[in-house]
Amino acid sequence: MTRNPPLNHEPPRRPRPEPPVPSSDKDRPPGEHDVKGHAFRDEEEEPAPPPAGPPRRFTWRKLVVMPVALAVVLAVTYLWITNVHLDSIARNSLTGGNVQLRWWQHVRLTAISTFWVLIIAIPLGIALTRRRLSKGAPVVTAVANIGQATPAIGLLALLVIWLGIGPSTAIIGMVIYAVLPVFSNTVAGLKAIEPNLVEASRGIGMSATGTLTKVELPLAVPLILAGVRTALVLNVGTATLATFVGGGGLGDLITSGIQTQRMPVLVLGSVLTVVLALLVDWLASLVEVALTPRGLEVGR
Repeated sequence: MTRNPPLNHEPPRRPRPEPPVPSSDKDRPPGEHDVKGHAFRDEEEEPAPPPAGPPRRFTWRKLVVMPVALAVVLAVTYLWITNVHLDSIARNSLTGGNVQLRWWQHVRLTAISTFWVLIIAIPLGIALTRRRLSKGAPVVTAVANIGQATPAIGLLALLVIWLGIGPSTAIIGMVIYAVLPVFSNTVAGLKAIEPNLVEASRGIGMSATGTLTKVELPLAVPLILAGVRTALVLNVGTATLATFVGGGGLGDLITSGIQTQRMPVLVLGSVLTVVLALLVDWLASLVEVALTPRGLEVGR
């Protein structure tokens, strides 16, 4: 009788139990793991913030604050004038449309003189920054400096001797007095441009005129407009002296108030001159912001 060999019955293998996860790992936020007792967190790329749009050029403060302040000043002045006692001399100076006439005369003197300043100073500044005429820039600048260094009332007196009395004499004097800021800023703005930019524009085939109109002038616009703004305010102030050469304007009210010793007439003429100067400066600042290229804006 043969015996069968004994069968090897091996017990089934049990899967090895996974090591228990420490309670600290269970509480870890996703993306964090432990390496040799030190916690590390996977770096996740944060989504890039959406690109911010260009800042607004005209804020409500820039558009509202100055006009409201000027309106309040005019309202207070009107209330004071209507409630103060006016004798016959003061009434003659302030009634019959005289105030409106002097106001518009002042505005007209300022506008016409500024127009001629722009016509003269900007083309002259451009011409004297070209190579052929650049040697004449110091001479023209010296002459313009003399015109502004001369006291305005003395300059007008000299022009009266030569040209006589009238609004045209006042306008010529205002142009001579205000041409320097626009001229000097035009020259400075064009000379401040990097020569490499001009050479690059010429290298891509642009003509001299194209380089001037598309590269140089747009880059010089902020300085040129700053000079125009200065000239406008200068002309508003100088126009008050037009009364001494028969030019009219708000200076008539000021001198009438001084000569007749009527305080309401003097105060009204002075307040209207200040309001006009601030109004012109505010309007010029809006134009300056609107015409300045986006790439040249600096923290407005």
